[in-house]
Amino acid sequence: MRRVAAGCEGVAMAQWRVLLLGGASGSGKSALSYPVARARGAALVEVDDLVVALQSITTAEQQPALHHWLTRSDAGMSAEEVTAAQVALARAIEPALAAVITNHLKTDLPLVLEGDYLLPAFCARWTGGAVRPVFVHEPDAGQLERNYASREPAAGVQRKRAADSAHYGDRLAAEAAGLGLPVLAARPWADALDRLARAVGD
Repeated sequence: MRRVAAGCEGVAMAQWRVLLLGGASGSGKSALSYPVARARGAALVEVDDLVVALQSITTAEQQPALHHWLTRSDAGMSAEEVTAAQVALARAIEPALAAVITNHLKTDLPLVLEGDYLLPAFCARWTGGAVRPVFVHEPDAGQLERNYASREPAAGVQRKRAADSAHYGDRLAAEAAGLGLPVLAARPWADALDRLARAVGD
């Protein structure tokens, strides 16, 4: 988002090599990740793209959790059931995420890795030094619904998706805080990049 781009200078000076930017769908991760990656001269990898790549080389029989959303709808699922499926998928892709992070650390090439499927327990393994995890949190389902409407107007009203995302985001934020990982309030957007810079220790 243009209104947060002005705060990139501090983020660009941070000493991290890998920034793990987690949080639920619609919370604003992408709006932060793009300007940060540009300012830092970092590669930007969206976890959703890794999911698609892994789905293309596996089957539902080999990786049922990874293929869950290709074969099922969330209709009729409770928010807790949706969260459980999200967590199962996230755990299934952790070896791939670890390989990407390790590769960037070995090659000393900066990386912003962002996505819904970054779990706090996984990110906690990489804390300190060159890797900095931050979780973006938007607890208001109504705001998430508005965010979806803004970026995906053709999809119509996505009230259930927003409610499920808020539930999942609350879980991520609570677990991150319990592990001592930074949790960044999504709003106000005007100073989100400045607050992110502080969260990563700049």
